[in-house]
Amino acid sequence: MAVEKPSNSAHPRPIPSLRWWIGGILFASTVINYIDRQTLSILAPFLKQDYHWTNVDYANIAIAFRIAYSVGQTVCGRVMDRVGTRRGLTISVTWYSIVSVLTSLANGLSSFALFRFLLGAGESANWPGASKAVSEWFPKRERGLAAALYDSGSSVGGAIAPFLILPVYLRWGWRIAFIIPGLLGFLWLMVWRRMYHLPQDHPRISDAERQMILAETQEAQTAGKPRLRWRDLLKLPQTWGTIISKALTDPVWFFITDWFPIYLVAKGISLKSGLLAVWVPFLAADLGNFFGGGVSGYLIRRGWSLGAARKALVVFGGVGVLLLIPTIFTANLYLITLLFALATFSYASFSTIANVLPTDLYHSDAVASVSGLSGTGAGIGTIIAFELIGHLSDARQASAVHSFDPIVIAAGLIPFVGMVLVLLLVRNTRATDQGLVRRI
Repeated sequence: MAVEKPSNSAHPRPIPSLRWWIGGILFASTVINYIDRQTLSILAPFLKQDYHWTNVDYANIAIAFRIAYSVGQTVCGRVMDRVGTRRGLTISVTWYSIVSVLTSLANGLSSFALFRFLLGAGESANWPGASKAVSEWFPKRERGLAAALYDSGSSVGGAIAPFLILPVYLRWGWRIAFIIPGLLGFLWLMVWRRMYHLPQDHPRISDAERQMILAETQEAQTAGKPRLRWRDLLKLPQTWGTIISKALTDPVWFFITDWFPIYLVAKGISLKSGLLAVWVPFLAADLGNFFGGGVSGYLIRRGWSLGAARKALVVFGGVGVLLLIPTIFTANLYLITLLFALATFSYASFSTIANVLPTDLYHSDAVASVSGLSGTGAGIGTIIAFELIGHLSDARQASAVHSFDPIVIAAGLIPFVGMVLVLLLVRNTRATDQGLVRRI
């Protein structure tokens, strides 16, 4: 008589390289996040006509999002460190998916601003949450590539959005176009709730992968230091270097994502003929993310110190963004697209390092908090930038194709200044010897 084998249903088969599946889920979250926020910028040229908005009006709507997004990153980062990554991102995506659907009820400047404010509050947890997840699931040699993976979702989402949102708008109108990203968010939540657990608790992780991940994360936590408060974190030069790495680079990216269609129209380029150009900088940024993460990981494997490997990409990015400046001398669509693509490739390499710095420098119970602080710095910088962009572009409309020239020059120079400050502030100090931050 054959002996029945015991059921293995209580022990599901391990998923090979599970950490990269986790990275893929974080990537998908960022894609949806960016489709959601890009919906307004894609429809802005049409909504400006329908509702008779000036550039200042549009800037104020964008700023409503940025205010909530800026404050929310610091608050959500701290909350994420307290409630955990799984619960924190569940709350975040549920919130902004509901808001996205409700935006279809907007009927003017004030209601659009309100819904964008609420959307910014919900979406602000994405980067602190993703940074914390990377610190929980990846060893340091892979964190750069993992950060590149989830951060590349911003450029992929931005590239996909015109091809998803514009056809929906042209067929069914703008209200349905705002509902689509919200529905995608609810689909993502089903996968997230099923798939995300800590490595020590995950039922589908192999023993070898669990041991590999926990060996490093547990080693980093053996010092048993008390949780750092916000004021403790803000006393550290490494924290300010991390904040500046975002505050002086992200406004450039958000200028491109939120203003590029309007910029092309100001240059005398039809939005229909320039549709392909709108997504090329996003594709270049996607490649730049992986270049930054991959090259820094390669340098570490070649024996470079963690700090040197990260700073090499900071220099590459800070210098490369200067390529925005030559665009003021041309109205040729292909040349503008090429220069913006090279600049966003360089920006994304820098941005990948900015995203991974909290996981390199801080212990797990402070990663989301520092990531949130850097996001708030980026948000404040973006709010200031958007106010200036709106007023300068309206004031210089008589300059026609040159109305955005001062803005583009500033966008090229500011990340270079950020590069210099990051090199000076992110270093090993007495706090490193005391175990408050990790050695880099």
